[in-house]
Amino acid sequence: MAAYRPPLRHLAALLNGRLRANHRLLASSTAERASASASPAEPEAVLMTEGCVRRLKELHAKEPSSEGKMLRVSVEAGGCSGFQYSFSLDNKENSDDRVFEKDGVKLVVDDISYDFVKGATVDYEEELIRSAFVVSTNPSAVGGCSCKSSFMVK
Repeated sequence: MAAYRPPLRHLAALLNGRLRANHRLLASSTAERASASASPAEPEAVLMTEGCVRRLKELHAKEPSSEGKMLRVSVEAGGCSGFQYSFSLDNKENSDDRVFEKDGVKLVVDDISYDFVKGATVDYEEELIRSAFVVSTNPSAVGGCSCKSSFMVK
């Protein structure tokens, strides 16, 4: 005869298993991203893939008004998983910003958002329904939604 397990304990065990599986999945996908490498001086840099760099260069070439603008990544409360990423082009660097550069293009993250995205990789994805900058891997996240714009923090 099987032992009786209260429904709440059963649910807690299931959720714990899913969280561990998500963590393993995120850890393995981070290891697969060899195209975006961090400099040894800053192991928790926010990285840009070749696709991200290429798109920023295209924007600079197409739009004279965007020449020299940096990609600003910020984290806001909201989204279906608790936090959401926000991307914008910005020409102003604030005193609390961290700047990451690759092949002549810059990515900027404010100090508060940096705690949520350190070690993350920013990519540019083109799909049938949308084209957008996305955070493709984030070691600070344990899960998110399929749209890749919101996440849960560890």
